[in-house]
Amino acid sequence: MAALTQQQKVFIVGRLACYYRPSDVRKQLKEELGVDATLQQISFYDPGTAQGNRELSAELRQVFQETRDLFLRDVTRIPIANKAVRLRMLDDMARDNARNPRLVKELIEQAAKEDGGAFTNRRELTGKDGKPIEANVGLSFEAAVMLLRKGGADADDGGADPGL
Repeated sequence: MAALTQQQKVFIVGRLACYYRPSDVRKQLKEELGVDATLQQISFYDPGTAQGNRELSAELRQVFQETRDLFLRDVTRIPIANKAVRLRMLDDMARDNARNPRLVKELIEQAAKEDGGAFTNRRELTGKDGKPIEANVGLSFEAAVMLLRKGGADADDGGADPGL
């Protein structure tokens, strides 16, 4: 088991706060900092685990929480969350696979959906020629008021409730 420096501990906590799996953090730690740590050692720095919840220092808990909050708030730090990046990736894949017409067709369709806003939560509904949608309920407000004042659709019914 490797003895970790404070910098390495913060590295692990930061990655775990960004929802990386311990196995991914282990690989990144090895590649970027040259440190070989066990999965159990890495899991210790996750306050979501029993041991991490019990024994993690207040300072590392704070680093975890601040990193997690920033990660959840700032989607722009994730490249694929940006439409231009996704389109660039689809373009690169289409160019790299130019000899596979079926895949290229799917990539082109995917890019068209992406560019057309098919993958957003925003939907704008309009009527014909971009005008507001008309709601036809049968009576105008004024006609409904006049009908109620008269006592219903049939004035001969003795003022019965018109069912409105």
